[in-house]
Amino acid sequence: MIAIYARVSTEEQAKHGFSLNDQIRQCRLKAGTNKVKEYIDDGISGEFLDRPALTKLREDVREGIIAKIICLDPDRLSRKLMNQLIISDEFDRRGIELIFVNGEYSKTPEGNLFYSMRGAIAEFEKSKINERMSRGRREKARQGKVLRDFQIYGYKYDKETEQFIIDEDEAAIVRLIFDLFTQPNTMVQGLNGIALYLTSKGVPTKRGAALWHRQVVRQIIMNRAYIGEFYQNRWNTEGMLGNKHRKDEEKIPMRERPKSEWILLPCPAIVDEAQFEHAQRLLSESRRRWAQKSKHPYLLSGLLRCGDCGNTMTGRLSNNWGKKVPEYTDIKNTAGAKSKGCGRRIKAHIIEEQVWEQVASWLNNPDEIAAALQQEKTKEPFEAGEIARIEKEIEKTKNARKKLIKLFAASEDGIAEEDIRQELKELSLKEESLNNQLLELSETLNSAQNNEYNINILMEAVQYYLSKGQDELTFEERRDLIRQVVREIRVYEDTVEIFTF
Repeated sequence: MIAIYARVSTEEQAKHGFSLNDQIRQCRLKAGTNKVKEYIDDGISGEFLDRPALTKLREDVREGIIAKIICLDPDRLSRKLMNQLIISDEFDRRGIELIFVNGEYSKTPEGNLFYSMRGAIAEFEKSKINERMSRGRREKARQGKVLRDFQIYGYKYDKETEQFIIDEDEAAIVRLIFDLFTQPNTMVQGLNGIALYLTSKGVPTKRGAALWHRQVVRQIIMNRAYIGEFYQNRWNTEGMLGNKHRKDEEKIPMRERPKSEWILLPCPAIVDEAQFEHAQRLLSESRRRWAQKSKHPYLLSGLLRCGDCGNTMTGRLSNNWGKKVPEYTDIKNTAGAKSKGCGRRIKAHIIEEQVWEQVASWLNNPDEIAAALQQEKTKEPFEAGEIARIEKEIEKTKNARKKLIKLFAASEDGIAEEDIRQELKELSLKEESLNNQLLELSETLNSAQNNEYNINILMEAVQYYLSKGQDELTFEERRDLIRQVVREIRVYEDTVEIFTF
């Protein structure tokens, strides 16, 4: 049986007039008969091989159903020369005659050369089209125009002006999310709590869904568009168009471009910049601050860090003459822990009373809060110490890799080659992890500190504290007040340092 293969993508149909009807008509004329089987891929790019109709054609060829294949042009089979050669070789090995309407193809040196040249030109043309389109989009972005509707919650896309405008109904929800996340003593806590609250109130998402997820809330809190900074050309999505036709392990991920290539587009702000930066600081600590509840609650859970080894200090019950006593320790017994800790331990009631007395002193004397914030400026931020430590670790890791590479190069008989490869892989992963930590700490350290906003937050905590009185505060309320005031607590042998926001 004679098969006709036709393909068109939306882009080609619009630009070059490769309509399916025209392709099929010309292929039928070339066949000289109406007894043909049609294989048609409509609106699918020719950059990849996994296309429904082409896959079916290849299966029928393998089953011996097809004897001859007619196609308008080699680039209908694929836009990539390598893929064209794979398909044509597959057909040739089964004795299938492959005929093109625009030009003959024969298994001769001249025919192979002509075929390869046409394929190379088609691939080049496709690349140039993509380049021109990308360049045009970048130039449009540099002119201050929004390329398309990015579906950002809180904004509408004006097609006429090609700009974002504020959607007041959604913007009110954006402000509510930031208020719930940054203001103290609300009934709603954390990303998950905000998502559950919005779902319970029947607030629809941008796509009209009734269910909110914590990740959606996180993305909103992290989006700098809400302070008037929208970035275009940030993400590289090249090749992702065909992901729906690829297997999971073959799918192309979206990649972030270098920051130097991002294009900043000012847009109307929805939230105050000081509140946004405060939310980022809270978010950076959220994994520790809103850790899953343990069986025994700890007042300072997620806030303590050993001042010497840098390990976080977690709560546990120690065995003291048969009695379980709550304590905090920096010892890490989990498999794969980066540092086992230096063994620092402190009884929970001692450190908790000490920290609460300090926080309560600030809350009872609001003037001390401003003084504490001012004093905070003179202290070295704990991130600075961590950055110095991580930089040393990175340098050690690089030196270790260099030594292993020299050892690998000097190895003549291949002894322990696999061990060296494994160690190199582990060191590379460690260096990558350390660099990520360094980047995160640097961003936190360099983020603008807005004392006026911090004082306002603390004043709200003061008002709540004074309205209830110390004796009436529940454990949860005391813990939440501490978390609104305290960012980190560093424990040394004889002293404790409390860092506020």
